Amino acid sequence: MRFFACLLTLILVSAALPSSAQEPARPKDTKEQVQPPRTRPRASTLDELFDRLGKAQSEREAEGISSLIDRRFSRSGSDTADLLLKRAAEAYGKKDFPLAIELIDRVLVLQPNWAEAWYKRATVFYQLDDPVGAMADLHRAIKIEPRHFNAWTGLGHILMASDDKVHALEAYRRVLAINPQMSDVKTIVSHLAPEVDGQDL
Repeated sequence: MRFFACLLTLILVSAALPSSAQEPARPKDTKEQVQPPRTRPRASTLDELFDRLGKAQSEREAEGISSLIDRRFSRSGSDTADLLLKRAAEAYGKKDFPLAIELIDRVLVLQPNWAEAWYKRATVFYQLDDPVGAMADLHRAIKIEPRHFNAWTGLGHILMASDDKVHALEAYRRVLAINPQMSDVKTIVSHLAPEVDGQDL
Protein backbone atom coordinates (compact mmCIF):
# COMPACT_ATOMS: atom_id res chain seq x y z
CA MET A 1 0.00 0.00 0.00
CA ARG A 2 2.82 2.29 0.94
CA PHE A 3 4.41 1.49 -2.44
CA PHE A 4 1.33 2.70 -4.36
CA ALA A 5 1.12 5.84 -2.19
CA CYS A 6 4.77 6.69 -2.97
CA LEU A 7 4.17 6.01 -6.63
CA LEU A 8 1.12 8.28 -6.69
CA THR A 9 3.06 11.05 -4.94
CA LEU A 10 5.87 10.73 -7.47
CA ILE A 11 3.40 10.95 -10.38
CA LEU A 12 1.70 14.03 -8.88
CA VAL A 13 5.01 15.79 -8.26
CA SER A 14 6.20 14.99 -11.78
CA ALA A 15 2.98 16.35 -13.25
CA ALA A 16 3.41 19.57 -11.27
CA LEU A 17 6.90 20.16 -12.60
CA PRO A 18 7.28 22.33 -15.72
CA SER A 19 7.92 20.41 -18.91
CA SER A 20 11.40 21.88 -19.12
CA ALA A 21 12.31 19.98 -15.95
CA GLN A 22 11.03 16.70 -17.35
CA GLU A 23 12.97 16.67 -20.61
CA PRO A 24 15.90 18.44 -22.18
CA ALA A 25 15.04 21.83 -23.61
CA ARG A 26 14.35 21.62 -27.33
CA PRO A 27 15.75 24.23 -29.64
CA LYS A 28 13.17 26.80 -30.55
CA ASP A 29 11.78 26.81 -34.01
CA THR A 30 14.10 28.65 -36.33
CA LYS A 31 11.34 31.15 -37.13
CA GLU A 32 11.23 32.12 -33.46
CA GLN A 33 14.98 32.48 -33.11
CA VAL A 34 16.33 35.99 -33.11
CA GLN A 35 17.78 36.67 -36.51
CA PRO A 36 20.98 38.67 -36.78
CA PRO A 37 20.44 42.18 -38.11
CA ARG A 38 20.55 42.28 -41.87
CA THR A 39 23.32 44.33 -43.37
CA ARG A 40 22.51 46.36 -46.43
CA PRO A 41 24.28 45.26 -49.58
CA ARG A 42 27.24 47.46 -50.43
CA ALA A 43 26.38 50.11 -52.97
CA SER A 44 28.25 49.82 -56.25
CA THR A 45 30.96 52.37 -56.84
CA LEU A 46 30.76 54.69 -59.83
CA ASP A 47 33.61 52.76 -61.47
CA GLU A 48 31.67 49.51 -61.02
CA LEU A 49 28.53 51.04 -62.50
CA PHE A 50 30.43 52.22 -65.57
CA ASP A 51 31.97 48.77 -65.92
CA ARG A 52 28.49 47.23 -65.83
CA LEU A 53 27.23 49.83 -68.31
CA GLY A 54 29.93 48.93 -70.78
CA LYS A 55 28.99 45.24 -70.51
CA ALA A 56 25.19 45.68 -70.59
CA GLN A 57 23.52 43.19 -72.93
CA SER A 58 20.41 45.22 -73.75
CA GLU A 59 19.24 48.79 -73.99
CA ARG A 60 16.84 48.21 -71.10
CA GLU A 61 19.65 46.98 -68.85
CA ALA A 62 21.82 49.92 -69.87
CA GLU A 63 19.02 52.39 -69.12
CA GLY A 64 18.69 51.03 -65.60
CA ILE A 65 22.42 51.36 -64.97
CA SER A 66 22.67 54.80 -66.57
CA SER A 67 19.80 55.92 -64.34
CA LEU A 68 21.87 54.91 -61.31
CA ILE A 69 24.85 56.80 -62.72
CA ASP A 70 22.69 59.89 -63.32
CA ARG A 71 21.61 59.73 -59.68
CA ARG A 72 25.22 59.68 -58.57
CA PHE A 73 26.03 62.57 -60.91
CA SER A 74 23.15 64.60 -59.45
CA ARG A 75 24.65 64.54 -55.94
CA SER A 76 27.40 67.04 -55.21
CA GLY A 77 27.95 66.34 -51.53
CA SER A 78 26.53 69.75 -50.64
CA ASP A 79 22.86 69.95 -49.65
CA THR A 80 22.79 73.63 -50.59
CA ALA A 81 24.24 73.05 -54.05
CA ASP A 82 21.91 70.11 -54.63
CA LEU A 83 18.88 72.22 -53.68
CA LEU A 84 19.95 75.09 -55.93
CA LEU A 85 20.40 72.74 -58.89
CA LYS A 86 16.98 71.26 -58.23
CA ARG A 87 15.46 74.74 -58.28
CA ALA A 88 17.35 75.49 -61.48
CA ALA A 89 15.80 72.37 -63.04
CA GLU A 90 12.35 73.61 -61.98
CA ALA A 91 13.06 77.00 -63.56
CA TYR A 92 14.26 75.24 -66.72
CA GLY A 93 11.02 73.26 -66.81
CA LYS A 94 9.08 76.53 -66.70
CA LYS A 95 11.32 77.92 -69.48
CA ASP A 96 12.67 80.58 -67.13
CA PHE A 97 16.16 80.15 -68.54
CA PRO A 98 17.71 83.35 -67.06
CA LEU A 99 16.73 82.21 -63.56
CA ALA A 100 18.08 78.74 -64.26
CA ILE A 101 21.44 80.24 -65.31
CA GLU A 102 21.52 82.47 -62.22
CA LEU A 103 20.89 79.52 -59.90
CA ILE A 104 23.47 77.30 -61.59
CA ASP A 105 26.02 80.13 -61.40
CA ARG A 106 25.55 80.04 -57.63
CA VAL A 107 25.96 76.28 -57.66
CA LEU A 108 29.26 76.53 -59.52
CA VAL A 109 30.59 79.04 -56.99
CA LEU A 110 29.94 76.42 -54.29
CA GLN A 111 30.93 73.34 -56.31
CA PRO A 112 33.22 74.31 -59.22
CA ASN A 113 34.27 70.69 -59.78
CA TRP A 114 30.74 69.31 -60.16
CA ALA A 115 30.52 67.99 -63.73
CA GLU A 116 26.73 67.71 -63.64
CA ALA A 117 26.30 71.41 -62.88
CA TRP A 118 28.43 72.36 -65.90
CA TYR A 119 26.42 69.96 -68.05
CA LYS A 120 23.11 71.42 -66.84
CA ARG A 121 24.25 74.97 -67.50
CA ALA A 122 25.37 73.95 -71.00
CA THR A 123 21.85 72.64 -71.62
CA VAL A 124 20.38 76.00 -70.62
CA PHE A 125 22.87 77.93 -72.75
CA TYR A 126 21.85 75.82 -75.74
CA GLN A 127 18.21 76.72 -75.14
CA LEU A 128 19.28 80.38 -75.06
CA ASP A 129 20.84 79.89 -78.51
CA ASP A 130 24.36 80.22 -77.14
CA PRO A 131 26.19 77.19 -78.60
CA VAL A 132 29.60 78.68 -77.78
CA GLY A 133 28.74 78.95 -74.08
CA ALA A 134 27.18 75.50 -74.18
CA MET A 135 30.26 73.93 -75.77
CA ALA A 136 32.57 75.60 -73.24
CA ASP A 137 30.54 74.19 -70.36
CA LEU A 138 30.36 70.73 -71.95
CA HIS A 139 34.13 70.68 -72.27
CA ARG A 140 34.41 71.61 -68.58
CA ALA A 141 32.03 68.80 -67.64
CA ILE A 142 33.99 66.28 -69.71
CA LYS A 143 37.31 67.46 -68.30
CA ILE A 144 36.01 66.79 -64.77
CA GLU A 145 34.25 63.51 -65.65
CA PRO A 146 35.44 62.06 -68.99
CA ARG A 147 32.77 59.34 -68.79
CA HIS A 148 29.86 61.81 -68.76
CA PHE A 149 28.11 60.29 -71.77
CA ASN A 150 25.31 62.87 -71.71
CA ALA A 151 27.86 65.66 -72.03
CA TRP A 152 29.51 63.86 -74.96
CA THR A 153 26.09 63.42 -76.58
CA GLY A 154 25.30 67.11 -76.18
CA LEU A 155 28.66 68.02 -77.65
CA GLY A 156 27.99 65.76 -80.63
CA HIS A 157 24.61 67.42 -81.25
CA ILE A 158 26.11 70.94 -81.15
CA LEU A 159 28.93 69.93 -83.50
CA MET A 160 26.42 68.39 -85.89
CA ALA A 161 24.37 71.59 -85.83
CA SER A 162 27.59 73.45 -86.66
CA ASP A 163 28.16 71.03 -89.56
CA ASP A 164 31.38 69.78 -87.97
CA LYS A 165 30.61 66.17 -88.77
CA VAL A 166 34.12 64.86 -88.21
CA HIS A 167 34.29 66.01 -84.59
CA ALA A 168 30.61 65.20 -84.06
CA LEU A 169 31.31 61.59 -85.05
CA GLU A 170 34.26 61.49 -82.64
CA ALA A 171 32.00 62.69 -79.82
CA TYR A 172 29.29 60.15 -80.65
CA ARG A 173 31.85 57.36 -80.75
CA ARG A 174 33.04 58.41 -77.31
CA VAL A 175 29.44 58.05 -76.14
CA LEU A 176 29.22 54.50 -77.46
CA ALA A 177 32.59 53.59 -75.95
CA ILE A 178 31.05 54.41 -72.55
CA ASN A 179 27.43 53.39 -73.15
CA PRO A 180 27.30 51.00 -76.14
CA GLN A 181 23.54 50.43 -75.91
CA MET A 182 22.40 54.00 -76.68
CA SER A 183 20.26 53.20 -79.70
CA ASP A 184 19.71 56.80 -80.84
CA VAL A 185 23.45 57.47 -80.89
CA LYS A 186 24.10 54.13 -82.63
CA THR A 187 21.64 55.20 -85.35
CA ILE A 188 23.39 58.56 -85.79
CA VAL A 189 26.81 56.90 -86.02
CA SER A 190 25.58 54.32 -88.53
CA HIS A 191 24.41 57.11 -90.84
CA LEU A 192 27.25 59.52 -90.18
CA ALA A 193 30.22 57.14 -90.28
CA PRO A 194 29.99 56.24 -94.02
CA GLU A 195 29.79 59.93 -94.89
CA VAL A 196 32.80 60.86 -92.76
CA ASP A 197 34.95 57.75 -93.07
CA GLY A 198 34.00 56.90 -96.62
CA GLN A 199 31.71 54.13 -97.82
CA ASP A 200 33.31 50.66 -97.73
CA LEU A 201 33.82 49.21 -101.22
